[in-house]
Amino acid sequence: MSFAQTASSMSFAPDFRVESSFPSAHLRFSDERLPVEVSLIAQLGHGAGNQLYAGVLARQSRHRHFIDALDEPSARIGDVDFSKGDVTSLYMFSVGANGHPFHRHAGHRIFTAISGSSGTRLRFASVDDAQLERDPASFIAAMRCVEIPPDCLFTVRFGGDIWHQFSPLRERAAHPALFAVSCHTNELGGALSEAQRRQVVSNEASIPILTELLPDRVVALLASKLLDRVRVPTVALSLDAPKGSLQAWVCQVVRANVGRWRSRLTRYRRRVGYLWDSGLPVEHLAEAPSNSLLGEQLNDGPIHHEDTFRLSLIDASLARRGSHALLAALLQSFVECPPESVSQLMALRNALVKPIGLRTSPLGCPVSSLLSPAGESVFAGRFPVRGQRADGFGDSHEVVLGANDKHLVFRSCIGVTVTGDRVDFTLGSRVRCTNRFGHVYMRLIDATHRHHVAPTLLRHAVQHVRRALDGSIVSSLAANRE
Repeated sequence: MSFAQTASSMSFAPDFRVESSFPSAHLRFSDERLPVEVSLIAQLGHGAGNQLYAGVLARQSRHRHFIDALDEPSARIGDVDFSKGDVTSLYMFSVGANGHPFHRHAGHRIFTAISGSSGTRLRFASVDDAQLERDPASFIAAMRCVEIPPDCLFTVRFGGDIWHQFSPLRERAAHPALFAVSCHTNELGGALSEAQRRQVVSNEASIPILTELLPDRVVALLASKLLDRVRVPTVALSLDAPKGSLQAWVCQVVRANVGRWRSRLTRYRRRVGYLWDSGLPVEHLAEAPSNSLLGEQLNDGPIHHEDTFRLSLIDASLARRGSHALLAALLQSFVECPPESVSQLMALRNALVKPIGLRTSPLGCPVSSLLSPAGESVFAGRFPVRGQRADGFGDSHEVVLGANDKHLVFRSCIGVTVTGDRVDFTLGSRVRCTNRFGHVYMRLIDATHRHHVAPTLLRHAVQHVRRALDGSIVSSLAANRE
């Protein structure tokens, strides 16, 4: 059909109502049931719906809870927690170019979605089961429809036992219907079977498990194309231009074509994600604690650099481990799981200083001597140290690390103090430069050491200790307590 023919067949004087806020549809089926509520929030850039669908579907397929069933690929991204009284769960799901079958759920549903670049058709029906058994055609008579324009953000809310089906607004146009994030407000809500309840309670639920399909008699009736000959009551929501207008038609055509290209381009993009976490707060102390072994180091000459960092936690389960076991676990964490950013800096540093014969190590400088051969003094039966001390009046342990190099001498003190439910982890360093190059070297690395290397080493190690609380690290090292 040509553009002129298509345009001449359209009505440019549609019956519509202007909404000053968000265009919304409220479908009421009976006084006993909650209405279906659909609200149109915003229209995104041209082709954004297809692009988002393609990108999210690729990520969704790699999620640990991904399930591809009932033409509705989905993944559970938020679990119930009945021990804390939380009965909600969170899912994401996608509906492709072929739509998905009519189905219903026992529980209440709320979801936020983005339509594909040809728009989305939402069909709903509420029919008594006994009536549906007597007269399958009553399902079509009860049906209501809501149309969503292309590339739109919208919300849907409906009660349990509402039959629903989502599909692209333009059928056979190779555009996806939608992508959505759905909240199940009560995962145990509605008339669940005993098997479904067990799976929900054990956090093994999924959208297919919680889905009931239409009876075969009704499915056969819909397949007979009877629906194509019935005028289903429809509400069309739109922004900027009403349904049936020339502007809306042109917009739909442009968005559909742009959507195809944006979807194809998305396939060639690198689909990875990143997570940055500021982590536990590390405090830079003005000076080392008065009882720290750091105050006894390198006192036979000038000190050219000194710093101390402290990380404090209120954690009863951690405190019960005791300072000796926690310090041993902390030292092991320094060795076994150094932070990647510090390891990369050390690799660069090693490559630069190795030609001039300076000491190298894969670990950050404050703890690098943990990889040295064991000497006369070891802590927890395995860590080489230059000194160690336990506080006889409290639960506190501290060790001294360090090395002598051509350009400088450094000593580091690592300590753990337990006071009630509070645990203090400290990392302090002192440096004496032995020649002019040592002073230049310290000027170059001082800011990086203070603002990144030392606090990152301490934070990363403490986080690893906390993750290993129920593992073998602390328990095995506690057995070696001196």
